[in-house]
Amino acid sequence: MTEPGSDLHTASYRVIYGDTDQMGVVYYANYLRLFEIGRNEWIRASGMPYGRFEEQGMMLPVAEVACNYRVSAYYDDVVAIDCWSQALGRASIEFGYRIRRDDQVLATGRTKHAVLDRSTARLKPWPRPLYEALEAYRQGQIEELS
Repeated sequence: MTEPGSDLHTASYRVIYGDTDQMGVVYYANYLRLFEIGRNEWIRASGMPYGRFEEQGMMLPVAEVACNYRVSAYYDDVVAIDCWSQALGRASIEFGYRIRRDDQVLATGRTKHAVLDRSTARLKPWPRPLYEALEAYRQGQIEELS
């Protein structure tokens, strides 16, 4: 996992009872939901909400996922979800995540997403203007995509 870059975005989330197991610990699979929250907020912060990808005929399904658990989160904890892009490929994007409670890292992970044509569900390259805008956002060269 690469360290966060200039496109780091942090979202806040309060753990609800439904996120936990019988021991009051956040159920392991729910960290993937936290990753999704972080990723959606990163995409929104870029100025290109996910709905716009769909309007342009694209889908971004998860192709790979990894999560490393360090310390448990519990009901009513307020966690910070750090998300950043790790790589932008011709037809993919990879995100890194760090889940924190205050300064304590609870989990880290990554997801890789394929760019698919919405009508055929086949791989397709990013449209060039979108690729260039995403790369500029990743590099901190622009604050928001239009």
